[in-house]
Amino acid sequence: MATHNLAVILKNPSNDAEFLLLKQTPRPKFSEDQYDSYVDSDLWDLPSTLLNLQHDHSHPGIVIQGAQSSHNIDLTKFDVQLALTGVLEKLGLKVNDVGEWSLFKYVEEAEFGPGFPVNTVFIMGKLLDGNQNCQGLWKWMSTESCLTWLLEVKPCSDRVGPLVVLALINDTLQSAAWTLPPTLRYQEYPPGVVILPMRSKTRKPFLTTNLVIFAPKQVSDTVGDCSFVAHGDALIVDPGCRHEYHEELKQIVACLPEKLIVFVTHHHLDHVEGLSIIQKCNPNATLLAHENTMRRIGRGDWSLGYTSVSGEEDILVGGHRLTVIFAPGHTDSHMALLDVSTNSLIVGDHCVGQGSAALDITSGGNMTEYFQTSYKFLELSPHTLIPMHGRVNLWPKNMLCGYLKNRRNREESILKAIENGAETLFDIVANVYSGVDCSLWTAAASNVRLHVDHLDQQKKLPKGFSMENFIDSLVAFESLVVAFEPNSGEL
Repeated sequence: MATHNLAVILKNPSNDAEFLLLKQTPRPKFSEDQYDSYVDSDLWDLPSTLLNLQHDHSHPGIVIQGAQSSHNIDLTKFDVQLALTGVLEKLGLKVNDVGEWSLFKYVEEAEFGPGFPVNTVFIMGKLLDGNQNCQGLWKWMSTESCLTWLLEVKPCSDRVGPLVVLALINDTLQSAAWTLPPTLRYQEYPPGVVILPMRSKTRKPFLTTNLVIFAPKQVSDTVGDCSFVAHGDALIVDPGCRHEYHEELKQIVACLPEKLIVFVTHHHLDHVEGLSIIQKCNPNATLLAHENTMRRIGRGDWSLGYTSVSGEEDILVGGHRLTVIFAPGHTDSHMALLDVSTNSLIVGDHCVGQGSAALDITSGGNMTEYFQTSYKFLELSPHTLIPMHGRVNLWPKNMLCGYLKNRRNREESILKAIENGAETLFDIVANVYSGVDCSLWTAAASNVRLHVDHLDQQKKLPKGFSMENFIDSLVAFESLVVAFEPNSGEL
């Protein structure tokens, strides 16, 4: 099962090397200055829209050259005319403003989850009159100008989205991804950054952990620069796939250069379960991790030496510089990684593709540090956020501010529950999460504890609230949830 999008490649009649990119609509603002002051730069991409199934087969629709010979998708099942009309309306154009249409490409998305993959149908046409008034909503670009924006990033500069990269740019480059096993589905965005979701022992609603791979074709000779903590020709981030998928991981490692760097954002099993396979396949690989992370990784996962990182170190991968970012909050030793040339930020489990990640209180998870790391990420002004679960996020500042706002709102709810008389962990969770199935309360309790600690550090707790009694109540929480659950039903 999959949902489908229609993306349109409109060629410039005056310059066949150029195509039309539409300014994408940014995410809604929060109506609060503390968040709305952080603004993502303009994003330009191919115009696209949802492609729905055809319900009325009485009209012939728009003719798409080459669609009949496609073995990958049957376009007669979809209402292409409705979708195409909608796309052109965004541009201020009509169907008769464009010449004949042809099927350019059909791309099946990897299973990032949650929910179904979003597959994309790319069709191509040529605008009959290139002097249309775009009113600042769209512009003509070439692959060369797009590559400049993608690979020579300036802070807060305009950005190019993934559809044009997927359709037109990756195929023109000597991409590292072509060496991967053909059975694997992945996304390469920005160019040179491969994101491959692999099944892992992660928490619902996700089923996979993203394996991120840097493997530039053009390898630099500047290996003598001692300012880099590690040098390599390829880098893998968070090999956390389940043992059933270790054979696929072996194939991936075999495709990569021998001078391999492995970077681990934190110690959770869904991020490190594949380490042992990399160690067996390439015992010369260099592992980079925080020392606290290494204390929590079993010797069965990695028994060789490693290089400790704590933040601000630089890594050289085939001429590309990546900077290590200390990002505590999810755990006390959580790390992130910034690809400097594309300004892409790999955020580990600080952010996820949908919802928010729980902080691990057993491994030094800390709400104060989580807030601090979020602001650190905002100051970096990344062009994209790459989480280890779910899709790449194209509106990084909006996402981070959304996390800050949601956690502050949750903290206000916790404080209100305490002010209204809640004294124990169970009392607070039952009050704040009354509308949530109680089977999820145990996971929520960890964040509640961290929010109460954060409120205590800020001296916001009411004078009558006893932190000592609250801490004593932690032991009884699990038994109270178990006793409560059979009678809870749908809350």
